[in-house]
Amino acid sequence: MDEPKSSASKNSFFNFLIQFSICAIIFFAIGFAVGQKKIQFERHGFVPNITVTNKLPPESQNVDFSLFWDVFETLPQKYIDKSAINGQKLLYGAISGMVRSLGDPYTAFLDPKQNEAVRDELSGSYEGVGIQIGFNQDRRLAVIAPLKGTPAARVGIAPRDLILKIDDKDTFDLTLPEAVDLIRGPAGTKVKLSLAHQDGQKYDVEVERAKIDVKSVEVEFRQAKGGEVAIIKVSRFGDKTDSEWDEAVNQVGQRNVKGIIVDMRNNPGGLLNSAIHLASEFIKGTVVREEMADGSVQSLGVDHPGKFLKMPLVVLVNGGSASASEIFAGAIQDNKRGKILGEKTFGKGTVQEPIELSGGSALHVTIAKWLTPKGKSIQEAGITPDIIIELSAGDLEQDRDPQLDKSLEQI
Repeated sequence: MDEPKSSASKNSFFNFLIQFSICAIIFFAIGFAVGQKKIQFERHGFVPNITVTNKLPPESQNVDFSLFWDVFETLPQKYIDKSAINGQKLLYGAISGMVRSLGDPYTAFLDPKQNEAVRDELSGSYEGVGIQIGFNQDRRLAVIAPLKGTPAARVGIAPRDLILKIDDKDTFDLTLPEAVDLIRGPAGTKVKLSLAHQDGQKYDVEVERAKIDVKSVEVEFRQAKGGEVAIIKVSRFGDKTDSEWDEAVNQVGQRNVKGIIVDMRNNPGGLLNSAIHLASEFIKGTVVREEMADGSVQSLGVDHPGKFLKMPLVVLVNGGSASASEIFAGAIQDNKRGKILGEKTFGKGTVQEPIELSGGSALHVTIAKWLTPKGKSIQEAGITPDIIIELSAGDLEQDRDPQLDKSLEQI
């Protein structure tokens, strides 16, 4: 009777060891996962629940993320207004702050709402006041250009005006997406803008938002001394610009025009590929160069054989001509293909690569600088016209356009 009892005791002991080992492994795994921030923290009562998933930083960066996690976990516990705690917003805010630390106003993180606004603008249809905004040489928020026929243009907002306040929000430390977010809104609602002209004169305007749906390319025909001239107005470079341009080119091709004026005034830019497409109509070879971070330079050439390679050409620009419109003007000027006429352009010459991220957010990263075909930097320098003619306040009040008049003479 003693042997069976001893055998049962041994079996019981082994079972205990197996169960103990399994429990130890489970608790070790849980502890390890908690240490790596790969499980959900559940806090009850008044503390909001936040799910934390973590990917460790690359070893080469040697970054200690413990401070980040300490703050991320402490806020929900300590902050007085628990209703303000939203894990996703905390994450977006942290990423935005990280990107902002680079000090480049055009490198920005866009949350899903901001990213959608950028897409809408490129499509040419959105609700807002109709201004393109950016930063001047002092990195102050400024108007690049108001779009023709929009609420912003009707109330007298001008290119290069500084935007000091949006409603009661000071713009000093706003990112571009944040500023766009504040200015945009449903049609029929209003936004108050505090601005300053280049001469320092400050003014306030209350602008009623509207549905903005402006065609990016329009063509008209004028009689000049030598015959009929086509005036092609390009207001931006968006998703529909190439097709609208091709339609305008076909219209011009059906008439016996003696020259073409491409009006890029107050064109804030947009898609690089569209700038290349339009320039290809007039030149051969290189349209623009990109200078990368490592100092290497790559050339981007025309995308199709041009239909107007020998047609007399004048390009109109002003302080509201920026980015892709400066690329177009620089290509025409460097190739001595036509005259650039008007005022010095804005000087926005950096390249942003949009990177789509999870959940509808995006990262716009400055990856290069624009250079004209001859290697001149556009950033801050802008494009200086071959023929400088400025518009005065009286010209605007009397609806005079000496820049266009001079262009017609040049053709």
